[in-house]
Amino acid sequence: MNIDVIIPAHNEEKSIEKVINEIPKQLVRNIIVVCNCCTDNTEEKAKNNGAITLIEKNKGYGWSCLKGMEFISSDPPDIVVFLDGDYSDYPKQMVDIVNPILKKEVKMVIGSRKLGKAEKGSLTPQQVFGNWLACWLMKIFYRANFTDLGPFRAIDHKSLILLNMMDKTYGWTIEMQIKAHQKKIPYTEVPVDYKKRIGVSKVSGTLKGTIFAGIKIIFAVLKYRF
Repeated sequence: MNIDVIIPAHNEEKSIEKVINEIPKQLVRNIIVVCNCCTDNTEEKAKNNGAITLIEKNKGYGWSCLKGMEFISSDPPDIVVFLDGDYSDYPKQMVDIVNPILKKEVKMVIGSRKLGKAEKGSLTPQQVFGNWLACWLMKIFYRANFTDLGPFRAIDHKSLILLNMMDKTYGWTIEMQIKAHQKKIPYTEVPVDYKKRIGVSKVSGTLKGTIFAGIKIIFAVLKYRF
């Protein structure tokens, strides 16, 4: 099976090389780094380490993911992996992320930091609360069983297209999970470990990002429910 990796990145010049180099190369066909409004050397470092680089001028996590999806649409892979560029995840655990799909057990896998080992201080209090709130709301409104909105995830490409992803910013991850549950796409979670990211989080690292992300989570839950 062909596997492509999409990495949304905003000013990740200090971490992107580590992320790319720790991805299990025997598993993947293409590594696509989407530079989202970068003002540093993320693009150059990604290219120098063998990644395909794209530029997305609209700021937002969802914008970057959609850009990557547009690129692979001309020659679709079997599986798409989404991975952050800040080195907070362990890229080598991609083996665990894609394995249930390769075994044809499910179509989507979420890497759960709740089930894995999170380094002390790697998840801020607002991240912990936000993930708990999102999962609780999904259970209440949809009877969906998730423990995390972890960005490290894999999905069968045909299933991804079926979801008709639309969110351009912080609601991308929860939109995918809600829609997958609604469309009865088989999914599971696997434990993934988590460490302190390199640099400052664009979401939980600022008051504005935290508030906006919280609003997006609640809005997404209500939007797809009603």
